[in-house]
Amino acid sequence: MKRIVLFLLTNLAVIAVMSVVLSVLGVNRFLTANGLQLSTLLAFSLVVGFTGAIFSLLISKPMAKWSTGAKVIVSPSTSNELWLVNTVKALSERAGIGMPEVAIYNGEANAFATGAFKNSALVAVSTGLLDGMTREEVEGVLGHEVAHIANGDMVTMTLIQGVLNTFVVFLARVVGYVVDKAVFRNGDDDRPGIGYMITVFVCEILFGIAAMMIVAWFSRQREFRADAGSANLLGNRQPMMHALARLGGLQPGELPKSMAASGISDTPGWSALFSSHPPLEQRIAALQNMR
Repeated sequence: MKRIVLFLLTNLAVIAVMSVVLSVLGVNRFLTANGLQLSTLLAFSLVVGFTGAIFSLLISKPMAKWSTGAKVIVSPSTSNELWLVNTVKALSERAGIGMPEVAIYNGEANAFATGAFKNSALVAVSTGLLDGMTREEVEGVLGHEVAHIANGDMVTMTLIQGVLNTFVVFLARVVGYVVDKAVFRNGDDDRPGIGYMITVFVCEILFGIAAMMIVAWFSRQREFRADAGSANLLGNRQPMMHALARLGGLQPGELPKSMAASGISDTPGWSALFSSHPPLEQRIAALQNMR
């Protein structure tokens, strides 16, 4: 629940900041004496909706390193680090992408991939995952993360988030205008009133929650595809299946929200609607049913 609230507040903050900036630039002049100028509102919504998503994608690598404390392996100093770098290199060559940066961070069992571009991404694994899994299982997880990069999942999820943000901004203001005009407007004053501002604020929260559920659903589908990608890269579904089964007996490490969609965590209960990952049992079953 804390992650959901923080994500919602971040979205609201981006929308608020962009609204102020665009007001200064005059881009938000969609409320006129003749009603809503939908084309102007759509342009406003597109800028606000995509700015936060694209900005988050572009800074995803440095933010990932900073928020997790991940240390990039520049020159392997141990046999484990050498194996980790060589394994990622081999997987990335099979996937046809550039060699990602490889990093290790302290934490419970988890891993993630992030980055705006396929050929300059980052793959990071936790010490808990390295200590708690066999090399075969870690290789399965690494294949999963490399598959995320090869599939362009970070860009795909950014575009989906941008489109949904655009709808949230657009629809919230349309509803706000209608409610303000029908319920709160007094006299012939065509300027937006308190009803408009309150309605837009409430609608952005409600529509934002619905958008989060849609983004989470898309993310879960990408997880199934990344699991299959790991099996294809390794030529064997067993390493990823064993890794998921092992993970079920470990405590998945919490990831920052910006990287959660490319990790391997699992969220049970009602909050599964907002989870970026399907239940581990479903993922294992999907791998078992692969042809």
